[in-house]
Amino acid sequence: MCYATVYTDSRQKVTAEFKMISVLFVCLGNICRSPLAEAIFRKKIVELNLQNLIECDSAGTANYHVGHLPDPRTIEVANRHFVPIDHHGQQFSRRDGETFDYLMAMDSSNYRNMVAEMGVKPDSLFLMRYFDPENKGADVPDPYYGGSDGFEEMYQILDRSLDQLVVFLKEKHKLA
Repeated sequence: MCYATVYTDSRQKVTAEFKMISVLFVCLGNICRSPLAEAIFRKKIVELNLQNLIECDSAGTANYHVGHLPDPRTIEVANRHFVPIDHHGQQFSRRDGETFDYLMAMDSSNYRNMVAEMGVKPDSLFLMRYFDPENKGADVPDPYYGGSDGFEEMYQILDRSLDQLVVFLKEKHKLA
C-alpha cells in the first residue's frame, strides 16, 4: 500500500491509503506491441506524475521470446519518439490475470488466448483499441512481418489509445 492525494466526489482533496493501479499490456511474443505500449504508457504516467499511483508491465501469450529484448524496430520507433524502453520478454500466465487490475490485449486473438489461460473472461480484460478514439475495438496490427512503416503505425495507434486509457484511469480512480 502507498498513500496518495485523491479527490472526493465534491472535489475535496484528501490523503488516502491506496493500492497502486496495475496495468499489463499483452501481445503474442512480447517484443513488438506490448513492450512499446508499456514504454509509452510509463512515459505518460511519469509526465503526469502518476508513477506512484500506477504501475505497468507487459507480457506475451506465447513463449517465443521469453528473456529477449524488444524487436530492434520497436526500439527504433521508441527512440525516434523519445520513449525510453527497457524490457525483457515474458509469458502471460493465469497469475497475471489474477494480479493485475487491468489487462490490455493488443488484438482479439490474444484476448481469446488470455481468456483461455484464465478460464474465464475477467471484467479487467480490454482490447487495447477499446480506448482508440479513431477505431474503437479494432486490433492493434502486428508489425512483426512488415517494414518500419508498420512500427510507426503501431506507435501512433498506441499513443492515442494510451492517452485515452490514462483519462479513463484518472476519472475512474479519481486521480489528481
